[in-house]
Amino acid sequence: MSSATSSVARVAYLASDIIIDSQPTLPSTSQFAKEYSSLSATSSRRPTILSVPLGGDPGSTLLRNGSAAGLISFTSSAAAQTVIRLVLDAAELSSLPLVLHLAVKNDLSEVLLLHSAIPFFLVSTTPQQAHDNSLLASRLARTEKKAVVHVFYDAINDPVEAIPESEVQPFLLSEKLASTNGANGHNGTNEHNGHAISANGTNGLNGHSSIIVSPGSELFKLYERAALSTVVRIRRACPPLSVHGPSEPHTVIFGLGDIPSVDIDGVSIVSLSLLTPLLPSRILDVIPPSASRVIILEQLQRWNTKWTPLYLELVNVIHQREVEQRPHIQSVYFSDPAQIPLAILKLLQAAPSSAPIQLGSTSTFSNLSLEVPHIPKHESSYTKILSHIFGERLEVSNSPDLVLKQGAIATSPEFALGRVRGQLDQRNELIRSVQKLLEVKDVSPELHKLCSQWVLVKDDDAKSRSVGNELVTVLESSKFSSPIIDRILALRAHFPTRSRWIIGSDAWSYDLGASGLHHAIASGLNINILIIDTLPYTSRNSADPHRRKQDAGLYAMNHGDVYVASVAVYSSYAQVLQAVMEADRHKGPSVVLAYLPYQNEDAPALEVLKETKLAVDAGYWPLYRWDPVKEAQGKEPFALDSDAVKNDLQQFLDRQNHLSQLVRSKPELATELVSSLGENVKEARRKKAQQAYDDLVVSLDAPPLVVLYASDGGTAEKFAKRLANRGKARGLSTSIGTIDSMSIDTLSQEEYVAFVTSVAGQGEPPQNGRTLFKALNAAALRGEKPFSKLRYSVFALGDSHYWPRPEDAHYYNKPGKDLDARLEQLGGERFADIGLGDDQDADGQDTGYKVWEPLVWKTFGVDSIEVKEAEPDPITNEHIKAASGYLRGTIAEGLEDTSTGALDPSDTQLTKFHGIYQQDDRDIRDERQAQGVEPAYSFMIRVRTPGGVCTSEQWLQMDRIADEHGNGTFKITTRATFQFHGVIKQHLKSSIQEINKVLLDTLAACGDVNRNVICSAIPSLSRLHAQVYNFAKLVSAHLLPRTTAYHEIWLDKKMVAGEAVKDFEPLYGEFYLPRKFKIAVAVPPTNDVDVFANDLGFIAIVDEQGELAGFNVTIGGGMGVTHGNKKTYPRVADVIGFCTVQQGPTVAEKIMLTQRDNGNRADRKNARLKYTIDRMGLDVFKAEVESRLGYPLDPARPYTFDRNIDDFGWSTGDDGRHHVMLFIENGRIQDEPDRDFKTGLREIAKIHKGTFRLTANQHIMVSEISTEDVPEIKRILAKYKLDNLNHTGLRLSSSACVAFPTCGLAMAESERYLPVLIDKVEKICEENGLRNDSIVMRMTGCPNGCARPYVAEVAFVGKAPGSYSMLLGGGYYGQRLNKIYRETVSEPEILAILKPMIKRYALERNEGEHFGDFVIRAGYIAPTTSGKEWYEGMGGEGQYREAAAA
Repeated sequence: MSSATSSVARVAYLASDIIIDSQPTLPSTSQFAKEYSSLSATSSRRPTILSVPLGGDPGSTLLRNGSAAGLISFTSSAAAQTVIRLVLDAAELSSLPLVLHLAVKNDLSEVLLLHSAIPFFLVSTTPQQAHDNSLLASRLARTEKKAVVHVFYDAINDPVEAIPESEVQPFLLSEKLASTNGANGHNGTNEHNGHAISANGTNGLNGHSSIIVSPGSELFKLYERAALSTVVRIRRACPPLSVHGPSEPHTVIFGLGDIPSVDIDGVSIVSLSLLTPLLPSRILDVIPPSASRVIILEQLQRWNTKWTPLYLELVNVIHQREVEQRPHIQSVYFSDPAQIPLAILKLLQAAPSSAPIQLGSTSTFSNLSLEVPHIPKHESSYTKILSHIFGERLEVSNSPDLVLKQGAIATSPEFALGRVRGQLDQRNELIRSVQKLLEVKDVSPELHKLCSQWVLVKDDDAKSRSVGNELVTVLESSKFSSPIIDRILALRAHFPTRSRWIIGSDAWSYDLGASGLHHAIASGLNINILIIDTLPYTSRNSADPHRRKQDAGLYAMNHGDVYVASVAVYSSYAQVLQAVMEADRHKGPSVVLAYLPYQNEDAPALEVLKETKLAVDAGYWPLYRWDPVKEAQGKEPFALDSDAVKNDLQQFLDRQNHLSQLVRSKPELATELVSSLGENVKEARRKKAQQAYDDLVVSLDAPPLVVLYASDGGTAEKFAKRLANRGKARGLSTSIGTIDSMSIDTLSQEEYVAFVTSVAGQGEPPQNGRTLFKALNAAALRGEKPFSKLRYSVFALGDSHYWPRPEDAHYYNKPGKDLDARLEQLGGERFADIGLGDDQDADGQDTGYKVWEPLVWKTFGVDSIEVKEAEPDPITNEHIKAASGYLRGTIAEGLEDTSTGALDPSDTQLTKFHGIYQQDDRDIRDERQAQGVEPAYSFMIRVRTPGGVCTSEQWLQMDRIADEHGNGTFKITTRATFQFHGVIKQHLKSSIQEINKVLLDTLAACGDVNRNVICSAIPSLSRLHAQVYNFAKLVSAHLLPRTTAYHEIWLDKKMVAGEAVKDFEPLYGEFYLPRKFKIAVAVPPTNDVDVFANDLGFIAIVDEQGELAGFNVTIGGGMGVTHGNKKTYPRVADVIGFCTVQQGPTVAEKIMLTQRDNGNRADRKNARLKYTIDRMGLDVFKAEVESRLGYPLDPARPYTFDRNIDDFGWSTGDDGRHHVMLFIENGRIQDEPDRDFKTGLREIAKIHKGTFRLTANQHIMVSEISTEDVPEIKRILAKYKLDNLNHTGLRLSSSACVAFPTCGLAMAESERYLPVLIDKVEKICEENGLRNDSIVMRMTGCPNGCARPYVAEVAFVGKAPGSYSMLLGGGYYGQRLNKIYRETVSEPEILAILKPMIKRYALERNEGEHFGDFVIRAGYIAPTTSGKEWYEGMGGEGQYREAAAA
């Protein structure tokens, strides 16, 4: 005798490479596990067996292990949560060689969820059939690499003829047999007697088979082939369905489940063994024309929809017959097989019904008995501690006691978290109600006193309850009537403060995404989570290596605001008490990981104690506490409580070596000693050798000169190096370094020092000079005079026009002036007066430098020495490009260097061509410098997405890269592509490779090449968009660099024939372009790409038939400016003619090559195409382009633009498909409170069959949605609030660049600040009735213009933290430049300027007049007619001019 479970377990064990066994609810143990244990003692086969707890995620384990296995089996009882989690991963599981063996008892409700999700679905009702179908399923899964569901009943023990162990693997690996037209290769008959084999192995009632098999679908053919192989081996039929009864019945019953044999005249019973795929022809063959009624009998205790999948499938098949031949179809559910004979007779006597019928008492199914989950006795160790500490305050939010009232889901973490959230919301409502009652004048003094008292003690453990009880008593007896009182009494249960706990198994930390742990941590709620880990230390190696329970603590600590503790009650009871009380006190999420190792409930306490001691002493389970509140207070947040680990660590620290004694005496040296000891020694030796050499070769008596500089942009460094080199040429012993390389002590020993410094921010010293500046200020405050022997001079670099207002004039060269005065105050003596370099002088900074430098040489008496200064030319980007080997440089070597998070400076210029910028976190730059460590280097990666279109697969990959390699967010840029931040050097290559896996790349996303080609989104014109998008891709591909360096460095592709074949750039050459080159394609009437702001633009022209005829060509647009440098300016493009679609790529090439050969390579600030055109003249430039083309461009054709903002909301294309434009503020894709946009878009990408279109305004269009998918897309949008367009026109029209903290060029905030500013400006708009009026407002953190601020109606360009230039008067559709209205404004000034201006606009504007046009007409600002005239009229007009306003 054998059970079905033992038969299935045996086949799974002998057939599989890997077995995943799902564990039942404690204290039960897996019946499969018992069989596996028994087989391991007798069988020579050793498959890998992994266990998954009931709360775990089996899908992730199967996916992680399935791809490498020849066959993987999953064994489990059919628990609801197990099946649901399998359904979630069904799409990926379907392509694995996988068998899902699911045991059921009298109910198929749960397993039928997999019916349509997995390719094959088998049902077995007897142990013999379970054995045979297990073999069939294993053969099918292994040979066809597809998943099979095998559901079997495990209620009886019957004799089973089992396959010998030695024959299982040969059977699975045998060659495939050719399928015949029989279900098992024998026309459905037993080869010995020619009779049909029924489900239980006996002959059919009439002795003949009614099964007629015909060729079917591909899946069914695969099933037939596997079934044939199985029949040949076991000599028993495995029919997909079996028929019992007369050949011409009046009623056919399709049975799914454990259905007993029934002999009723005129009734034929069809037992289903194969549920999926079942061919329609098979179904029709067993419903003869004589049948007037079909009954579908399914063993289901509950079903959530009206009709089951089997019913719907049969209805669909039967409807293939003519109407007069269709029998009536009845759906019947049953639970107890004993009910069936009598129930069928009653059904036959009753009139046919169209509604589903439930056999048996309805109460049997509506009031299913719920079993309270069992709590293992050992776990009471922790629950008793909680009860003891918190008493009546304790509330276990997922207590098993809740199951009887709220169902089995009550113990799930997600439900518990939702319950806690609801309770906290109700308590907050109670607090608000009590506070409102305090404001009611007519309440009695006693009531007012109690309300006040409770508000004060509401968070006190004891008083909140006692005062609350008193308050309830008074309220109930009060004669004063108020809805507020009624509400307070309704919420009386929330008066006492509670200690809310969710207690979970270690499955929580197994699957952070599937369980509620991640949600609880991210929620910020005041909730405590106790996760109990029961894996014994001695069994740790038998667990799934991918399931590290301890990682839950690390994950929680990484969140930053979560209290985390790791405890073990059998190791330190006191530490458990302390951790639990600290967790309760923490106002936010707390996670307590509790160790309680035992194999089963019968394990004695002594065994638990031994396992705990082993785990804690070995460091496997460290005891610790992490309190983020202490970190905020400046205290140490981490406390290690493991005595054994702590003692070992202390012994190491107590060793009496020289280094530890030094650290003890001067703890502040610890970081420097550890991090840079080797570098300091090497530097000291190098200096000593250099000094010896200088002593030998220098015969002059002149003292040495030290040159120190502070520089952010490199200009001050350049002047310092010039001074040092010229000093050496005059025979002086000179050395050079940053200002911060000197301390006050070392500086006081120097004799002659020349300082060179520029300005950063609002009169602040540059980054590499701030430490010494602070030290000098501190010494001055203490009244010290350390520089008695120091002689010094300062050269300061600045821009006198950078701060034009009189009250800001003192910022001009402030660091240099302050340094000069401070050194004198500290006892230093000037050897030359301070020199001031002004960017506004004729020669810029050189004018002041030429006056100052001779004073230095005069001091040393070398001013009369004539030196033919053969100074080396500065290394420029042009040198770097030419020497790079077609963009290789030493990038590959730099990636291998683990000693720094940065790349070589020259390589960082080259990585831009590969789509990568080196950055560092500027928020913590000062802090890291103070710690003596290098900046927190990371990299920005920009993807190249021509046309801004990506697939759902590509979106999901970008989402994963942001999480796995970036900072968890990504940005939609103003070039309509993806941008990642926070990627560290070690993750660069893997990130690039993962981008390329989905057919995207980053080549030429940045650098001196043609960058990402963008095009309009135009949702309503689907055919036109396809044409324009294809054109954008064509132009992008045509102008792409041809170097193989990208593939070598990032994708590990080797050069062909070593270096015998050299790279060649047919378009760019070895120098590439002088500067970046940007192309946009616009489709009137929407200029959503700001075509006039690009170097090259194509404006689509549509003919009378609506076809794309070609493009008007624009050239010379560009945004970049340098503050205070009037040689730089923005420019809008000029239209120079018309070209056809076919001519477009060639026209783009010739314009780019003309810029390549004529651009200014000597000055990058004047290297863009706009300056080349203005220098050459538009006509001359156009003539050169046409000369290269060999034909003139046609005259430009008429077009009209009316806006440059995106069209938000839903629209339908001319092909009938739907599109929805989503508002993503400043393009940042992230999850934040009440705006889980990243998650929402990920969910859309999982189901969306169309594409995503990224816009140049940093928004997203979900595109090409079929009509049937619209409701689901709308549901997801609503769930994640992505459909919220209830914003002001101002906000919808805004845009900002990234700026702080990652952009190295940023001078002020942008992305993080613009939404805050808009909050305040939109109130002004709403006060004046302009809520829905579009005003294009843009902000950038520097003048380089990434967010295209110079064509906005109102714009703010960063100059220093909190300080911006304000610009007005841009064209609404990007056709006109704005102009500087105020050179320096802060937020109060911005609001003071805009408030009367917006009010006047609301009152005085003409019909349809936009804000940018109004401020010109109203006289605030003059129009900008061309880029070269941009500075003319800046500062306002007439009474609004800056000086007049001041």
